[in-house]
Amino acid sequence: MSRMQISVCTTLSRDMSFFGLPSSPNQQTTGPANKRNVNPLSGSQGPELEKVTSLSDVVKLPLGEDVNEWLAINTVDFCSHITALYNTVGEFCTPITCPNMDAGSTDEDTLADAFTTFLPRTVSAPEYVEHLTDWIDTQMGDETIFPRKPEAPFPPDFKDFVKRILKRLYRVFAHIYRSHYQKIVCLEMEPHLNTCFEHFVLFVTEFQLVDKIELDALKELVEKILAP
Repeated sequence: MSRMQISVCTTLSRDMSFFGLPSSPNQQTTGPANKRNVNPLSGSQGPELEKVTSLSDVVKLPLGEDVNEWLAINTVDFCSHITALYNTVGEFCTPITCPNMDAGSTDEDTLADAFTTFLPRTVSAPEYVEHLTDWIDTQMGDETIFPRKPEAPFPPDFKDFVKRILKRLYRVFAHIYRSHYQKIVCLEMEPHLNTCFEHFVLFVTEFQLVDKIELDALKELVEKILAP
């Protein structure tokens, strides 16, 4: 089965009023033009999603698709979009403006919690994101975890790897909303942020990839997304 690609964050966009948040007066209906056209898991170009009516339908496992393939494809895509979103406010996220990684977690966000086994060390937000990016690159560069060849098997515990990655990516979403939302509004990027976050929440909920308590940092937004 071919390793497909799907990208919806730049295809759909919701007004921030859906979340009860203010939006920019000149709100765009699409996000940045930069989209990944090549799936890094296979190096082959995949189809773009042109007509989407519901993100709830988009996140569901396509008929005949292997679940690990689907998890891998979407995890890579989320990494790409969240990195791009953070980079839009990266110059405003410094050790001075963000001396701690404010992601609303019940436990303090530390490097030990996120990536390693050494003693916990509280870090600034940009340092946390930098280490997170390096850590994810290492995971995705390991072909025993993220196989690039279609015939190569996924590890039996692949879903656990995905859970760890997406749990930490959620913290970047939370930090952007909690610490840099007004800058996102000024840059007129809130429709893109909103849609990516909605897609992320629906996906991790569909496949039970992030514990509910971990989503409490943005509880009100999450509840509005998941409301029937």
